Amino acid sequence: MNVFLIGSGGREHALAYKVAQSPKLTKLFISPGNGGTNNFGKNIKLDVSDHSKVIEFCHDNEIDLVIIGPEAPLVAGLVDDLEKAKIAVFGPNKQAAQLEGSKKFTKELCDKMQIPTAAYKSFDQLEPALAYIKEVSAPIVVKADGLAAGKGVTVALTSEQAQNAIIDCFDGQFGEAGAQVVIEEFLSGPEVSFFAICDGTNFISLSTAQDHKRAFDGDKGPNTGGMGAFSPSPLMTEKLVAQVEKEIITPTLLGMKNMGAPFKGILYAGLILTDQRPKLIEYNVRFGDPECQVLMMRLQSDLLPILQLSAIGDLSGAELLWKEKAALSVVLASKGYPGAYNTGSTITGADEFDDKSVQIFHAGTIRDKNSLLANGGRVLNVTALGTTIAQARKKAYAAIDKIDWNDGFCRTDIGLGAGD
Repeated sequence: MNVFLIGSGGREHALAYKVAQSPKLTKLFISPGNGGTNNFGKNIKLDVSDHSKVIEFCHDNEIDLVIIGPEAPLVAGLVDDLEKAKIAVFGPNKQAAQLEGSKKFTKELCDKMQIPTAAYKSFDQLEPALAYIKEVSAPIVVKADGLAAGKGVTVALTSEQAQNAIIDCFDGQFGEAGAQVVIEEFLSGPEVSFFAICDGTNFISLSTAQDHKRAFDGDKGPNTGGMGAFSPSPLMTEKLVAQVEKEIITPTLLGMKNMGAPFKGILYAGLILTDQRPKLIEYNVRFGDPECQVLMMRLQSDLLPILQLSAIGDLSGAELLWKEKAALSVVLASKGYPGAYNTGSTITGADEFDDKSVQIFHAGTIRDKNSLLANGGRVLNVTALGTTIAQARKKAYAAIDKIDWNDGFCRTDIGLGAGD
């Protein structure tokens, strides 16, 4: 099979790593890729926002399957145009991608299908939203309705913080994503990530994972796209997995199918384990990042045919096997992230690992001749397999010690206390 993978982050590097292991693969192209993806395929410069150029590339290179990594092309309807051109693609169409593209859309689906989630109200004007804050007590959660690159959510501990977050949204800090806001009740409990590969009707649950969203040790500092992750989650028992499948995933797929927008692709449920039951925080319509990295390290099965079956709409009878090991990933980020940061600094020591149980997944990197340069906020994902989370953690941090990058930082407590 000739495969075209779209994206440039650590998630896409991890997908390239796993797809490249498939005996079914003939050629792998990645656009735009990063400084590490070309170890598993060929990086291509292509404007993926120009759907006609993507279709032309697929025809010229006899692409059998397109895999879309990030959410923006999905919400923009790239799947719709590829399917019209008779090109198989893994990912939801534009209507189904609203599960991530609009938090209001997801909340309304939860109401309709009785999916457990936080109570909420949505607003498209500033003054009513501010007035609502005066009626409720903090803590409260303020979310930009649309895609905001993981930065449109504020957990406001005071009414003043909530009001400022609302003003930021309507003042255009998140562009069109903030033209509408969703204000939710604050839920207390540990957060976990749950993933299912779907074909519109059926689904296969992946193993569980947990990520660390705050920038600094002790879960302090601003939210980020994720500073590390581990899998499996010791919190997710078989009973809880079955409950999530029954109460959240199954009614979601049924609700989407009933509205004429069957969901195909990866459904990523961000969950909070409250005292009463697991509740949905939000949906994403792509693999998590950095959760994808730990999942791809643990996946025993060939991923490529599963993605193809999802694309053609027939996962019946398919299954995934997992290694009886744990995986942990630590993000190395540019100093200043998630705020302003510099790019262009040199990284050494990230390409010198012979241990197959340790993988360095690149995110914000580029190659300049023989040099590896930082080119983003989250730059590297140092990921390790171990018999336990604790062992994987030890191996990941030992690998970090061998990387020389003065302009980078990482959390030192990823997976700490997650069990033996």
